[in-house]
Amino acid sequence: MPPLPVAAFAARLPATTELLRTLVEMESPSTDKQAIDRLGEFVAERMAGLGAVVQRLTQARAGDHWIGQWGTGGGGFLLLAHLDTVYPLGTLASMPWREEDGRIYGPGVLDMKAGVAMALTAIEALRQAGRLPDRRLTLLCTSDEETGSHSSRGLIERLAAEHDLTLCLEPSLPDGALKTQRKGVGVFHLETRGRAAHAGAEPEKGINAIVEMAHQVLRVSELGDGSRGTTLNVGVVQGGTRSNVVPDVCRARVDLRADTAEEAARVQRAMTSLAPVLPGATISVEGGLNRPPMPRTAPIARAFEQAQAIGARLGLQLCEGATGGGSDANFLAPLDLPVLDGLGAVGESAHSEREHLQVQSLVERTALLAALITEWQAAP
Repeated sequence: MPPLPVAAFAARLPATTELLRTLVEMESPSTDKQAIDRLGEFVAERMAGLGAVVQRLTQARAGDHWIGQWGTGGGGFLLLAHLDTVYPLGTLASMPWREEDGRIYGPGVLDMKAGVAMALTAIEALRQAGRLPDRRLTLLCTSDEETGSHSSRGLIERLAAEHDLTLCLEPSLPDGALKTQRKGVGVFHLETRGRAAHAGAEPEKGINAIVEMAHQVLRVSELGDGSRGTTLNVGVVQGGTRSNVVPDVCRARVDLRADTAEEAARVQRAMTSLAPVLPGATISVEGGLNRPPMPRTAPIARAFEQAQAIGARLGLQLCEGATGGGSDANFLAPLDLPVLDGLGAVGESAHSEREHLQVQSLVERTALLAALITEWQAAP
């Protein structure tokens, strides 16, 4: 039996769009557990209404994680999504939902509430057509992807290992390509300490922690190696209290992206070996790699080739690419598990006031997701 055609999902576009708007307007920043749990309860209700057995995994600090399962037995598919966004409560006031020139704008619309709406739409369409497979289908919605997946990583790895294929509903590359390779992601916290003093009366008694940090920022920046795909970005620096006080403490946060575990280890060694420049100053460094690199492994390559063939049956031409951004799929490649990433909507400018998706991609990518669920064959 052929997969459900793209036209079937074009007919569902108004309902998909309405669902997506509801998800977007339920703001869910990673740092607000109450807001994320409210959204999670809504998604759980939708899953239950579609016949899923729903499980709530309560978290003490992060939002709760939710599992919806259809079918039984081993193997099957894991649909991987996250509910949290980078936008604080109230962002809708300055960045409201709007549809314009074939695009939809709004906080988290692309990354990745579209993925949640697509999953629910695909499952509903298959269920109504009597096409839900007998094999297990699991939708996992986590709450802390944007802050490192600290409470969900073990759950993601365990569930992925229990299924034949993980379908990660992060947005595609801007040209619609699936993501078959990602850089590893790390975060370092630097702190320099000096000695406070009156900047006018006794400056010689002070040790300026901000000046020390300035030396360290230059050193950190030099650790990047473009030829190896390694970048470091000092994205936050905080220090000082008043201009007439020599500051005694300064803090910085550094973002690391690396193509290989070897490069990440090199940077880790260099960061932990940083030494102060100013006499009497001290420096401390914490953190490191929190998402391993996602190389294009053999299981990923095979999964993409099969997805490409399935897409062709729908009249969709799939391509692949690499990105410096990280996702929960990063955890799975080092475990040699098959994963297809970037299956979500097509759009641009995630994490900014310009975040948007292409409306037509909701139709095509939902059709592709449904086809993968019905047509993909596990390796013997």
